[in-house]
Amino acid sequence: MVASWGWWAGYTVMEWGDDIRTVSEDEALMLVNHQATGDICTLMMCLQDKGTVVRRMMWLMDHIFKYTNFGIVSLIHGDFFIRQGKAYRDQQLVLLHEHLEKYYRSRSRKWIVLFPEGGFLRKRRETSQAFAKKNNLPFLTYVTLPRLGATQVILKNLVAQQENGTLAGEKVPVSESKSNGLQWVIDTTIAYPKAEPLDIQTWILGYRRPTITHVHYRIFPIKDVPIDPETLTVWLYQRFIEKEGLLSHFYKTGTFPPLQGQTEVVSRDMTLSNLWLVLVQLFAFLSGGMWYCILQYFYECLF
Repeated sequence: MVASWGWWAGYTVMEWGDDIRTVSEDEALMLVNHQATGDICTLMMCLQDKGTVVRRMMWLMDHIFKYTNFGIVSLIHGDFFIRQGKAYRDQQLVLLHEHLEKYYRSRSRKWIVLFPEGGFLRKRRETSQAFAKKNNLPFLTYVTLPRLGATQVILKNLVAQQENGTLAGEKVPVSESKSNGLQWVIDTTIAYPKAEPLDIQTWILGYRRPTITHVHYRIFPIKDVPIDPETLTVWLYQRFIEKEGLLSHFYKTGTFPPLQGQTEVVSRDMTLSNLWLVLVQLFAFLSGGMWYCILQYFYECLF
């Protein structure tokens, strides 16, 4: 439904870099830069044509979304709402660990979407730049330095490291799991024309003129992703430094640079089926009508 709002308003997606459809049936962690609420809508759109991904994915999103119209749907779906702030950080990581243990395998999840920056760019940029200056790290403008906690918890819980026939760490025994664990990390970079992100209000109401959002993918085999906290921090920082370069190039030229080994840049238009979107909307209206009739029936019985 969310994808249809943007699609019919003329908000389409151009995809760049690696073709993630090739790993759509494997387990993967998506690391995405975060600029506005429209980032989630964009991902909901561009993952629609990626096999069974949308049916078997888990979202990690800010707890404020729990109180939106789709919050109850996400709760039932088994998504995780994370609360921001230093006072909640340690507790939230424990809750995330428990959530993954309870829902990820039992519901046959395969993909996890994570925004490692921990907030919107406009809200975190100044703090991130001050931290970078204090610790002699690169000065970033289009992204912020990522946080380690949630990424580390996910890798620790879901990467199947084979040791003497059992999974290392606090994992499910091999005999009890049909999963091979996470196989890929997909570094995902979202770019908006003129660096003007869409928010969810624009996405729903469609008051901005039609625009193309650009999404760049780079796939890393899980064996190339370190687990050790210090090494993982360096690895994550490097990914977001690369994102800074990608976005800087995009805002100057209107395109992303070619991947290493490519002689020319490759882009793909993403398309959706209008028939499928109409059927989804029809189902929504019918189910809404059904619930209205049920609630009206109980109201009449009670009063």
